[in-house]
Amino acid sequence: MTSNAEPGPRSGNGPVGVSGPTKSLWLRLLAMSSAAAGAALLITAIPAVIMNGPAGALSSVFGGVLVMLFFAISLLIGHFGGRNNPSGAIGLFVASYFIKVVGFAVILFAIGAPEWLHGRWFLIGAVVAVVFWQAAEIYGFSKARHQIYNDPETRKGGTNV
Repeated sequence: MTSNAEPGPRSGNGPVGVSGPTKSLWLRLLAMSSAAAGAALLITAIPAVIMNGPAGALSSVFGGVLVMLFFAISLLIGHFGGRNNPSGAIGLFVASYFIKVVGFAVILFAIGAPEWLHGRWFLIGAVVAVVFWQAAEIYGFSKARHQIYNDPETRKGGTNV
């Protein structure tokens, strides 16, 4: 396949359209990452229930859901904070990270481990969720389109400036 700038047959039947930025990047990443981590947790629950019964499966899902909640808060902050103040989004991420770490630690220490919690499967579920969530985020970011330059303005006659 050749481009229209090279000699040879034309690449397509018409002109190439303009591709704008990805709409709602953060919510798309949230959906992709949640689906990937959720599916991985359901698959992880199968050996957990076989080896340690319902408590193992529930423990793995519980550990994964906590990780998913931890990451989802960041993406929601990016969606709402980045839309209103794009240059301040990184600061919001950093501040929210410290608040989440301290908040989750306080909650987990205050509540303590329930009787039914199986520590090994809790950890396995958390690690599986982190790996699949991050892989989906990296894939989503690699497919995102960021508009660097403004679209050309059109004159009244229909030509670009």
